[in-house]
Amino acid sequence: MDDHKLKVFCIVAETKSFSRASEIIRLTQPAVSLQIQALEETYGTKLFNRSGCLIALTKEGEMLYKYAKEIISLYEAAEKDIGGVTGLVKGVISVGASSTIGNYILPSVIADFKRKYPKVGVHIRVANTKTVIEYLNAGSCDIGLVEGEINKQKLKIEKLIPDEMVFVMSPHHPFAKKSSISILELAKEPLIVREEGSGTRQMIEKYLSKHGITQSQLKITMIMGSTESIKNAVEEGLGTSILSRWATRKECMYGSLKVANFKEEKFVRDFSMVAKKSKEPPHTVEQFMEFLRRYPYGKLLNA
Repeated sequence: MDDHKLKVFCIVAETKSFSRASEIIRLTQPAVSLQIQALEETYGTKLFNRSGCLIALTKEGEMLYKYAKEIISLYEAAEKDIGGVTGLVKGVISVGASSTIGNYILPSVIADFKRKYPKVGVHIRVANTKTVIEYLNAGSCDIGLVEGEINKQKLKIEKLIPDEMVFVMSPHHPFAKKSSISILELAKEPLIVREEGSGTRQMIEKYLSKHGITQSQLKITMIMGSTESIKNAVEEGLGTSILSRWATRKECMYGSLKVANFKEEKFVRDFSMVAKKSKEPPHTVEQFMEFLRRYPYGKLLNA
């Protein structure tokens, strides 16, 4: 059974863009076009009307889209039911993960999962929270692991683990010996933050706003696209930041960064597991989700 072409077709139909679909599926745009062309040759008709960069399903394309979604759903139901009977867990799971989870938590978790289920491949796509949700809605990821607020309309959201956010500075910073600082002190410091769409940035803005600090009052000196680049800049004394304790545990261990809590109240957010409401997960994905629910994350933070 090969439903790959149908999956590609559905993603093109839903994104209305060959280029966007190629980014989501991680195929070149010509490869996506060839998949669609093969389907059009199979059915002897055009599936899309193309007008410059704009595309839309033809009448025949709309008919195929309806059946394609049903076929893909049946494939997944068959896999789940047969896996439930045989107890065999195998296949490939595609996980979209926001940067903190994908870079600092998942590698250890997946290593333990693979020891238990060696026949399962796990593909991780690390992006900001907004992009992970796009992947999930387009069907190119089985589940998402994200931070920040999410539109619940079409998604099942399950809190997984809490994450404490801390003030991060160079060991040479004047506050380096403090175990806690006030948000009012933070507002006077040069701050390095993530890009728009980042779950981390979203939660920082909400937390500071709750305590009367607006974005315009912050001294944002740099905007960077990854937590690693922020940590490197802070180590070099280019500014301070607010990051997950998960992301700073190694640097704190080796003394290249210092962290402090906030005096007003702990800044804690949740990491969440996200799936589509309309989609029952295949047996292998279900086993992985249950593994994530039961995993002893504390052993990683305390390692």
